[in-house]
Amino acid sequence: MSARIRWIELDGAVNVRDLGGLITTDGRATRFGRVLRSDNLQGLTHGDLRTLLGDFALSDVIDLRSDAEVRLEGPGPLTRVLAVTIHHLSLFAEGGRNTDVAADTPDGADPDLDIDKVLPWQSRTDRGPEHDRSVGHYLGYLQDRADSVVAALRVMARTRGAALVHCAAGKDRTGVVCALALDVAGVHREHIVADYAETGLRLEAILDRLRASETYAADLDSRPADSHRPEPAIMEKFLTTLDERFGGTLGWLADHGWTEDDTAALRSRLLD
Repeated sequence: MSARIRWIELDGAVNVRDLGGLITTDGRATRFGRVLRSDNLQGLTHGDLRTLLGDFALSDVIDLRSDAEVRLEGPGPLTRVLAVTIHHLSLFAEGGRNTDVAADTPDGADPDLDIDKVLPWQSRTDRGPEHDRSVGHYLGYLQDRADSVVAALRVMARTRGAALVHCAAGKDRTGVVCALALDVAGVHREHIVADYAETGLRLEAILDRLRASETYAADLDSRPADSHRPEPAIMEKFLTTLDERFGGTLGWLADHGWTEDDTAALRSRLLD
């Protein structure tokens, strides 16, 4: 697995990489240029568009941000490219949640909580380990928006060009969806976990970029930077929890309408 080859350097996004080059349990490798992952795409330059459209034949964008994020941030440059289809597939229940930080709201809180006025974690009663809270959030994506998760994987499986999946930081929501796709493809767990943790190499740049947006700045400045770090143990525990509760990723997907044809299509798309 080569981080140097997998990273895609753009001017308007800082956490962009290719899911190619990851080794499966049967010795195969994921294909380059099939699925990309990224942070927010609002700042893409004309040069970035040429790279994504020319070098990767980008055809589909899977936007995992909430309705509020999309509304507050406004349309990005790719929304004006006719050759690209935008699939908005929020991973939140849309009950007043704006960002990943707002997903830290404790059970029983006002679903219409204004995150610009009240920091969600100030009223938390759960002071457990950060890893446990993160895993809880990730499982919450599956519980709240199984429809979006399944739809995102189906887009990856059936694009004519490259698919790009993103959220705001390209860390949590994007990390979960990409991990599930790689698990379906049979990628070694250690490589799935390593891909998730690789975002940590760009964490400072990601946070600096999000702080420049009014949508995210106040939330980010209210938490230590290290609390946003994608620790390997978080993804390891998330995937282990899927194994224990649902018989693995495929077990959970099957419970939500995923078929053997879907699995075959995704593997065919991702694998050499």
